[in-house]
Amino acid sequence: MYAECAVEEPLSNDQSSDDIESDQPEVERGRWSAKLDYMLSMIGYCVGLGNIWRFPYLCMRNGGGAFLIPFLFFLLAAGLPLYFMEVSLGQFTGRGCFHVWEASPIFKGIGVGMFNVLFVVTLYYNIINTWTLYYLGSSFISPLPWTGCDNDWNTPRCFHRSSIMTQRIDNDTGYDLFNASSTILQDQNTTVSSVIKASSNSTTSQEEFWFHRVLTISRGLDEVGGLNWQLTLCFLGAWLVVFLCLIKGVKSLGKVVYVTATLPYLLLAVILIKGLTLPGAVDGILFYIRPDFNKLANVQVWLEAGLQVFYSLGPGWGPLITMASYNKFRNNCYRDAVTLTFISEGTSIFGGFAIFTIVGFMAHQAGKPVDEVVQAGPGLAYLVYPEALSQLPFPNMWAVVFFVMLFTVGLDSQFATVEACMTAVSDIVPSMRRRKALLAFLTCSFFVLTGLILCTECGLYIFQLLDWYIAAFSLPVFALLECIVFGWIYGADNLSRDIEMMLGRGVPVYMRIMWCIVTPVILTLLLISTIYTYRPPMVGDYTYPLYARAIGWLVAALPLIPIPVCALHAVRKSPGNTWIQRFYSSFQPSDKWKPISARACEKYKVDNKLFRGGFKAVVLRNLLGKNS
Repeated sequence: MYAECAVEEPLSNDQSSDDIESDQPEVERGRWSAKLDYMLSMIGYCVGLGNIWRFPYLCMRNGGGAFLIPFLFFLLAAGLPLYFMEVSLGQFTGRGCFHVWEASPIFKGIGVGMFNVLFVVTLYYNIINTWTLYYLGSSFISPLPWTGCDNDWNTPRCFHRSSIMTQRIDNDTGYDLFNASSTILQDQNTTVSSVIKASSNSTTSQEEFWFHRVLTISRGLDEVGGLNWQLTLCFLGAWLVVFLCLIKGVKSLGKVVYVTATLPYLLLAVILIKGLTLPGAVDGILFYIRPDFNKLANVQVWLEAGLQVFYSLGPGWGPLITMASYNKFRNNCYRDAVTLTFISEGTSIFGGFAIFTIVGFMAHQAGKPVDEVVQAGPGLAYLVYPEALSQLPFPNMWAVVFFVMLFTVGLDSQFATVEACMTAVSDIVPSMRRRKALLAFLTCSFFVLTGLILCTECGLYIFQLLDWYIAAFSLPVFALLECIVFGWIYGADNLSRDIEMMLGRGVPVYMRIMWCIVTPVILTLLLISTIYTYRPPMVGDYTYPLYARAIGWLVAALPLIPIPVCALHAVRKSPGNTWIQRFYSSFQPSDKWKPISARACEKYKVDNKLFRGGFKAVVLRNLLGKNS
């Protein structure tokens, strides 16, 4: 049933037996140079922008410190089990997301679907790093360009909140300064020439810099417009950084992450320390962590905690499998999984303190409650925080610190998705493994050319459309099927046996229960809630036309279509005289399912009785728990 194992070569003077065990000699696939390379790369992938601009807002909105209760529950019940499963599969097979499904070939379409998600995400994700790079470059201009209303991109409706707050205007005038009910008219000779009552559609200088300068946004998806040449240069610069960092695959990536994965922690600590010295910082932190246990009675709070854990750790995408596939075969992936999940999610909590010290300062300056200042998502990074930074002493320095931190966080996530795409290609075309620089160049060049449309005037609309649909439904489906395949069809017993070959000890019963029962139930609930709470995407007040939403649903279906297509192909190629026999055979491991270690492969025995009778027998075995 299994392919012939690789024949080991004699040890060279600089090789250990562990080196030979960890890779098949004929496969020049590469491996992490050191354990720390892998750990930092995984931290860089899991600690994404959502940890910085989404988790603190969710925590504040959903009960403060009380939100940590459902958050930790879903981390232990779904996040950690899925994380451990994926890194185990990658390490055991030494392959990417395409090939781990040889355990049950009828589900190969999941691997293709994962690649489709990665492909689309890689296509648009680097535009976020492009925006950050644009802000970073603008941070060297004094005064900061988003603090004034006398620039050529500003409109007559522009006003700057911090400028208003510095004016000693009598409270009896009745102006609601913070909510844009007054407009500052500026000219070249005076800072403030007059304060007049304005309409409710006034816009801040930060908003006008973001929409009119950075994005040069059009009125809708129908108006593509031309390329923003400054944004295009930043886009090329962001991809050039990615290419240089991945030019030697995981060898070069493992060195780059020593900077990109650790620098955000240092800069967040600097921002936190500075934030604690500002007036209102303590109020911001207390607002962030103050528990409201009444919120726990709200089902939506639990659903948002589950979704945050799922999307922040990143199971179901493929990069976890890919990066773990470069590990040594005997690496303790269980210990790594526990360590990495808690570091990654702990970063969310730590980042929240840094964010809310500044938000508390803003609320203090404005004389408004904290919940009227804070935002989630890109609005926090590109609107709220730049405004707060402009009010600090040495604003340019703090803007540089913040956007360097944001850029390195975004880069690490981009590294993981690009590397996963490159690995998928090199696993299909093994000859590309020896031409890593060429593969990296071709990959990055392709994404540059296809992604240039994001630098046009309608780029934000395209970004929002892709981001809204590509992962909303497919990722919970992939993770759910992953639990079904390896918990029931291939079987938790068999997966535990495979992991025991690597670790030298069995998998905890807790993990098996999660894989087979608890985690699938949680994923099913999350999927149902995602479908139930679906609403069409919007950008501000702009509603996407019907044809755009139809395109969005096609994007959502793109990762799911390969599942039935590949299933039919697998059944047709499986052995058997009838379609029923082929159908049952397609659930059995193929001859390509084996450990990457040559020595372990020689010892790898298949219990033919396990798969006798096909799918029905496997399910009964898992239900009854019988041992062969």
